[in-house]
Amino acid sequence: MAEELYDVIIIGGGPAGLSAAQYASRAKLKTIVLDKSQAAGALAFSSRIENYPGLPEPVTGKDLLDTFRNQAIKFGAEYVETRVIGVKLEGEIKEVSALDKTYKGKTLIIATGAMGRAASIKGEKEFLGKGVCYCAICDAAIFFDQTVCVIGDSEEALKETGVVAKFASKVYLISPSKTLKLSEHPPFDTSKVTIMSGYRVMSIEGNSIVENVKVRSVESNEEQDIQTNGVFVYLHGNKPIVDFLGGSVELSEESCVSTNKMMETSIPGIFAAGDVICTEIRQVVTAASNGCIAALSAEKFIHHRKRMKYDWAKS
Repeated sequence: MAEELYDVIIIGGGPAGLSAAQYASRAKLKTIVLDKSQAAGALAFSSRIENYPGLPEPVTGKDLLDTFRNQAIKFGAEYVETRVIGVKLEGEIKEVSALDKTYKGKTLIIATGAMGRAASIKGEKEFLGKGVCYCAICDAAIFFDQTVCVIGDSEEALKETGVVAKFASKVYLISPSKTLKLSEHPPFDTSKVTIMSGYRVMSIEGNSIVENVKVRSVESNEEQDIQTNGVFVYLHGNKPIVDFLGGSVELSEESCVSTNKMMETSIPGIFAAGDVICTEIRQVVTAASNGCIAALSAEKFIHHRKRMKYDWAKS
């Protein structure tokens, strides 16, 4: 069987990536979106969006993303929930390595956003690979029948807790937010899970491997120790998510992907859009605009056009 070759591979399923997918797939380009999680991006965390053009009533960020995604899929884009771990961008065909397989394409659009973070918890950096992890699908099986802590206050953290709970004997979900709770019908067995809402992790401790997590109550400042074998961290910051690129494209001093006004990066056929390029104004509408431009630029690149083709609708 011949290996599948895409016209456009898009990494990231936020407003920039999904807008790019709409425009690319509508242009009859074979398009795929590789998205870490439907619940992982900045927009997915927004409880109220009312300033996006065309919305008659306020919606949640998740609902707006669902609309974007469904539109892209309706136009023919493929959508795969997977984690990208590396890229090979030299050569005419670009390769994107994900947890499930390697994807090949003629062009690539980077739309991974800017919710990355440097290790910020005491002990986090020191115990990376020694009990500290960032990917449940990758590493949860290591902790079979052991105690594990998951740190985070997002839907993504809840989802990853479900993955960890398939293997661990006991899971503590530690959330700085006091509002985090399981849904009425959680999609996983909760018998192993203890939610500690309103607690911050002060340090990750141990000798050669993780042995203990020290937490502090946001309300009372009371501290307590939790004996654990592993820690999965799902906290977010505001750094561009570019670690998977391995320095293959030009970045700014702030680690933003450098582009021109047409979303072209330092490598022909590679484009970037949305918060990963660190635009001064970070709004859904500007991210969607970036995605549109990136897709139009990719179409121009593939077909060696001197000018862009702006609309493929039949008259």
